[in-house]
Amino acid sequence: MRCEGARAPAFELPGVSDGTQTRLGLTDALADNRAVVLFFYPFDFSPVCATELCAIQNARWFDCTPGLAVWGISPDSTYAHEAFADEYALTFPLLSDHAGAIADAFGVLQASAEDHDRVPERAVFLIDADRVIRYAWASSDLSESPDFGAVKAAIDDLQPDTADVAPRTISDAHDDGTTDG
Repeated sequence: MRCEGARAPAFELPGVSDGTQTRLGLTDALADNRAVVLFFYPFDFSPVCATELCAIQNARWFDCTPGLAVWGISPDSTYAHEAFADEYALTFPLLSDHAGAIADAFGVLQASAEDHDRVPERAVFLIDADRVIRYAWASSDLSESPDFGAVKAAIDDLQPDTADVAPRTISDAHDDGTTDG
């Protein structure tokens, strides 16, 4: 598994976003100082995956955290992703890593699981705008879910620290009432 501090591999995959089939690339998503959370999961419509992705949806990280994209990645087809997103009202993109190449590049590809070949482990990666992995978790136990509190803490650590912004002082003001900055 790629560890925290390692550089994330660049990739582009087909997927479903807002009910439309598209291609999404990590480099494009990280532009403009954005960050991306990748959730690798083994199968659409499996009970644990449905519960986990609904929990991600309900967390609303992508709505409440400016500059954050949240993507799910599994080996299922874009057609399965479209049905899965529609069934569970998922509003974040689901990407199709049908050959397992991206899961392999992140070091989370299992040779087989539940009688399926080339299935990703359950895994989470938080990638900053410089393509550095800031949080990494994986489990080969397909019934195990990540600690969402730890994921959220890592996301919060990426947010700009407003405490470093100096407060304006009276000396910043001009005689005409305007201020510098």
